[in-house]
Amino acid sequence: MTTTLRSLHAGVSLPPVELDPVSRIDLIKYAGASGDYNPIHTIDDEAQKLGLPGIIAHGMWTMGNVSKLFSPHYAEGFIKDYSVRFKGMVMLNDVITLRAEMLDKQDNLLHFNITAVNQIEKNVIVGKVVFELMDH
Repeated sequence: MTTTLRSLHAGVSLPPVELDPVSRIDLIKYAGASGDYNPIHTIDDEAQKLGLPGIIAHGMWTMGNVSKLFSPHYAEGFIKDYSVRFKGMVMLNDVITLRAEMLDKQDNLLHFNITAVNQIEKNVIVGKVVFELMDH
C-alpha cells in the first residue's frame, strides 16, 4: 500500500525514484516530443564542438521526470506549482535519482523540496513543488 500524501508531515521524504540510465533513444524521443532539436542533445560531434564531453540531456527532460515522484499520488491531488534550478548537466548513461522531502503542510497545500542527483550524488536539479490535495 502506498503511503498517502495526506498522512505525511514536515520532514518526511517520499520514496526516491531511480531512473534507468539516460539513453540516446530517450533523448531522441524527447527531442521529437518537445520540438527541441538542439544537436547537443543527440549528436556527439556537435556537442563536442561546443566543448562538452558528449551529448547532454535536455534540462526539461530531467525536470519533467521529477513529476514521477508524485505519480502514485494523482488520485489525491495534483502538482499546483513547480520550480527548479538546473545545477549540473545530465550526461548519457547517467543514473538519476529523484527525491522529495515535505517542508510544510498548509491546509491542503503540501510544500516539498525536490532534488535530482546523478550516480555520484551531484545535484543536477534542485527545486520546490507545491502539491494540492483535493477535498474528499
